[in-house]
Amino acid sequence: MKDRALRAIAECRLIATMSEEPHRTTRRFLTPPMHDVHRHLQARMHELGMTTSVDGAGNMHGMLQPAGTPGKRLILGSHLDTVPDAGAFDGVLGVILGIEWVALARDLELPIPIEVVAFSEEEGVRFGAPFLGSRATAGVFDSGLLAAVDAQGVRMADAIRAFGIDPATIDDAGVGKDVFGFIEIHIEQGPVLEGVNLPLAVVEGIVGQSRLELQFTGEANHAGSTPMHLRRDALAAAAEWITAVESSVRNAVLRQEAGLVATVGHIELEPNAENVIPGLVRATLDVRHMDSQVRSQWSAELVRIASSIAARREIGFTFTQRLDQREVKMDAYLSSCLLDALGAAGYPLMTMPSGAGHDAMIMAAKVPSAMLFLRSLRGISHNPAESVLADDVEAALNVGREFLLRIAEDFG
Repeated sequence: MKDRALRAIAECRLIATMSEEPHRTTRRFLTPPMHDVHRHLQARMHELGMTTSVDGAGNMHGMLQPAGTPGKRLILGSHLDTVPDAGAFDGVLGVILGIEWVALARDLELPIPIEVVAFSEEEGVRFGAPFLGSRATAGVFDSGLLAAVDAQGVRMADAIRAFGIDPATIDDAGVGKDVFGFIEIHIEQGPVLEGVNLPLAVVEGIVGQSRLELQFTGEANHAGSTPMHLRRDALAAAAEWITAVESSVRNAVLRQEAGLVATVGHIELEPNAENVIPGLVRATLDVRHMDSQVRSQWSAELVRIASSIAARREIGFTFTQRLDQREVKMDAYLSSCLLDALGAAGYPLMTMPSGAGHDAMIMAAKVPSAMLFLRSLRGISHNPAESVLADDVEAALNVGREFLLRIAEDFG
């Protein structure tokens, strides 16, 4: 298995060179380098006797259909697009390991029809809308998105046509009832597995997210001639609140709310001049937890704290909810099969939630879905320093072998 693991890593690093930019990895939805990736994957799939195709959303499909096997199929996959200046493994490793799992199934002569789907888009970089590939596969693609325009003024529909496919066929990409389940293998993109020195974990679910925008309205005034006790400084109010977000949530986690996270990730201030007291601040709040009730309660509490700080400082305060996305539980049966496979392959059993969104959360609304996490070195992702250990990739292959052997009984 070590040779296969090293090959998988080498393939990810090769694909990382297929980029829009020299000397760094940037590959957005259906930009020309995606053709290079498709050609590479197609060649590898054909070596394994898989048939290949590209659907109307630009997802690449590879199908292994052993003779005499039933119609239902297992889908393996992840995404091929990247953020700007990305690492080599986010998304792509899941596609490559999906192909390697197909090779294992073929070597074992298992009666499992397996499809590998390399989703065209997950990150939302080019058109500001994420999960375009898996939305199409799950049959929930919003045709209104085709009118979206990228930074160069290109409409999504035209970008799809320029890639050589017809956006009118996107609806045909949706899967039906002939799917046994979907498995996504993905790097953790966080430090949990490294912290406990484990190679793999089964994902129990993907956390829900609340996203809000808050506005603090004070009074812009001269920085030199306005006494401190007469100021209505919107930035000072926002700064006090940001510190309160961190301290309040840290204390909550220590008390009882394990897994709760809250982030103020973006602020804008006006007039944003060094000699003017800030009169207006807009700030975002991102709250995540596996329990929607906990998430909602803490979103409300952090808004209450902001309102209290603003009132004490005589600052105006408003907020708007931008996203309220429930948690997504992974399929119990498929997850238990992955856990059994972990144990059978000789690895400690580990489950954890995913704090980031993944294609599996979109697929889970349509078909039974599960995820397997690999350790991310130093927890780094969305960064050229993103890396994995060969031993961990080998572990994912060993677990894949045991998983396929277990579910083969359901296809026999």
